[in-house]
Amino acid sequence: MGHQFKRLIISLILTTLAGCELDLSGLIISDESVNQRFEQSAKWNDSHPNRELIITSDNYFILSMGDSHVGGTDNLNTFINIAEVTKAAAIVAAGDLTTGNASDYDVFQETMPADQDSLPYFLMVGNHDLWYDGWNQFYSRFGSSTYMFTIITPVAKDLFICLDSGSGTLGKKQLDWLKEILETFRNEYRYCFVFTHTNLFRNRHTFASNPPVAELHVLIDLFTKHDVDMVIAAHDHFRYEEKFGNTIYITMDALEDGLDNSGYFKIKVNGDNLNWEFINF
Repeated sequence: MGHQFKRLIISLILTTLAGCELDLSGLIISDESVNQRFEQSAKWNDSHPNRELIITSDNYFILSMGDSHVGGTDNLNTFINIAEVTKAAAIVAAGDLTTGNASDYDVFQETMPADQDSLPYFLMVGNHDLWYDGWNQFYSRFGSSTYMFTIITPVAKDLFICLDSGSGTLGKKQLDWLKEILETFRNEYRYCFVFTHTNLFRNRHTFASNPPVAELHVLIDLFTKHDVDMVIAAHDHFRYEEKFGNTIYITMDALEDGLDNSGYFKIKVNGDNLNWEFINF
């Protein structure tokens, strides 16, 4: 019995470190399951309308990053400064903003732009953000981790969907929401982008988790059927680009301080031309 118990504990620890769905009742990560987090996000969305950003030109760009893992803020400050100086339409942070501690959330919040009108930002949780009751820390400061926003230009509008994959899975309720959004609204938009923390494809041996295989099949089918242009993720800390059907799947480098490959991702919309690039510090 003692040997089996040790194996169970080791399995739980490794599973948690890999970022999958198990919740250890607040011992390391938050008590809330992915379905419970989605319900809270949906409630927040009910009282906060989807954000619409009005752009005066049909040419614009957004900057995206993941895995800042605050603590350190050197790269995060550089990233925000670049976005402000170059006049990005928005910035998106695809999870692992912190390690879940309240003090790290305090630092992250203080570092983000104070004026969301001049530089809007959109955040979602990663697996590390859920440690140490981190979901409550995120939700009390930033609200929903599952939502959409739009960018409206003089000639078109583009859809951006942000998802909570901090548990390594979207869960049934969030997946149903995503299906409804794509089926109901996708045809109203020129481009459609999906942001999430957990990367869908793996190109190297790593302990980082991927979504369950059955869910992965559903997501790829959804993105293909509804002409999602790009899916942008983080989590694995190394850039990767894959095309399946007409959808580009991006895994970003980590923004974390002290890494040789620290960087971020730029999406450029120039009318009917869509371009992108990985940028390292």
